[in-house]
Amino acid sequence: MLVLGIETSCDETAAAIVSDGREILSNIVLSQTDDHAAFGGVVPEIAARAHAHHLDAIIREALAVAGKDLSDMDAIAATGGPGLIGGVIVGVLTAKAIAAVQQKPFVAVNHLEGHALTARLTNDVQFPYLLLLVSGGHCQLLAVEGVGKYTKLGGTMDDALGEAFDKTAKLLGLGFPGGPALEKTALNGDPHRYNFVIPLKGRPDSNFSFSGFKTSIRTEVVKLAEQGDVTPQMKADLSASFQRCVGDILQERLQWGIRQFKERWPNGTALVVAGGVAANTYLRGRLTDIAAEHDLALVVPPAKLCTDNAAMIAWAGLEHFRLGNVSSLDFNPRARWPLDEAAA
Repeated sequence: MLVLGIETSCDETAAAIVSDGREILSNIVLSQTDDHAAFGGVVPEIAARAHAHHLDAIIREALAVAGKDLSDMDAIAATGGPGLIGGVIVGVLTAKAIAAVQQKPFVAVNHLEGHALTARLTNDVQFPYLLLLVSGGHCQLLAVEGVGKYTKLGGTMDDALGEAFDKTAKLLGLGFPGGPALEKTALNGDPHRYNFVIPLKGRPDSNFSFSGFKTSIRTEVVKLAEQGDVTPQMKADLSASFQRCVGDILQERLQWGIRQFKERWPNGTALVVAGGVAANTYLRGRLTDIAAEHDLALVVPPAKLCTDNAAMIAWAGLEHFRLGNVSSLDFNPRARWPLDEAAA
């Protein structure tokens, strides 16, 4: 069984072909980083136009690398949301057109479910498992009971963790995209030089908050700037301290979530971490320790499958397709689509 996946929810134009043998035959990703760098963030109109311009070529490349034709596909999957609506529309319309012409089933995939199920593609993780989904726009803790079956245990009350990475990197003048730049800068820093606010500390639930955390970082940077130039070493120390405090926040919040998960799903044995922030090497190490402390196996997909890609969309589409879950060609692209409402 082969599925073509298309991903256009933000600033990566991507297409991939995945088999039911958990083999990625191709996974082509065209980043738009250079298009948005001058603006310090993603510009939706630029992103949508870039998707429209490049998507056909990316699909052709994915087919060529896999050595397959559209007629070989058993289904066509595309991100149906959530995301920047202009880009989502481009991907959905393209997938619908291919499905209609080739007379193949169309599967609209929740972008977050693509991240959520990647661990089953890479590690064949069995249900149920605990999922920490951390990206530029999302921070959620969920119990994954099956395909399309999610129970939200906690989520961010304000900002996402990925946004905190990007905003802090921008504040320090580290460039765009912020997450990788901050991680690189932190390598030469002292993680204990600065202490920042740990939100919700001691609160007995699984929710997250990063707004006050970001404010405490800004306050420190402004204070240092008033005292003189923020030196490269100060930037490194601030970056390293930021990462250490993020690890402290995740440890604090996850202890409650893991307790909830084990009480309700005692046969679950894995903590899966997905989303762009999961590519951070330092946080992977902290999360490994947290999982081990609670007798859970930590599963994190390879870094290239943590950031947005089409292999995860193809796989999620395949998981739905083999259960008989397909979408109508009148499916409406969605800017918002909660993961606990992932059925198309």
